[in-house]
Amino acid sequence: MATLRLVRSVLDRLYTAGGVVAALFLIAILILIVLQMLARWTGEVFPGAPDYAGYCMAAASFFAFAHALNHGAHIRVSMLLNALPQRARRFAETWCFAIGSALAWYFVYYAVKTAYWSWKFNDVSQGQDATPIWIPQMAMVIGAILFAIALTDHLIHVLFVGSHRIEADLVDQSHGE
Repeated sequence: MATLRLVRSVLDRLYTAGGVVAALFLIAILILIVLQMLARWTGEVFPGAPDYAGYCMAAASFFAFAHALNHGAHIRVSMLLNALPQRARRFAETWCFAIGSALAWYFVYYAVKTAYWSWKFNDVSQGQDATPIWIPQMAMVIGAILFAIALTDHLIHVLFVGSHRIEADLVDQSHGE
């Protein structure tokens, strides 16, 4: 039982770390935009700033997926699930998490494959920055792995406990649940 608590603690910290990293990438976007504005005002050029901001946006999105899932920020069909009897709800949630987990791991497989081939071929971005493209792709890979782990975690929890671990967001709470 202590091992399960340790695994649970590690996973929760991992999801929170993903959210923190996503927030840091959002701050990086802000800094890049401000630096680009300052460069324009002073007549300088900041080559590649839009490309770097795009990489940061993709990284922020992928790193936030697992954290957002655990905090009820993803779009779910809660109204339909809440209307189902307990047994049917458990089956529906199992089915949804199983499909979601399978699709997430399928995406991870191809994301890893894409990053690997970009690295192997020394592929660089087409923008002014000429960044090796596998570097921003690694943020996608890591975030996708975190999301796939989170979906699989919820699937296992539904199978063994009967309910998921997603915290209800304020929208769900405001409808009288």
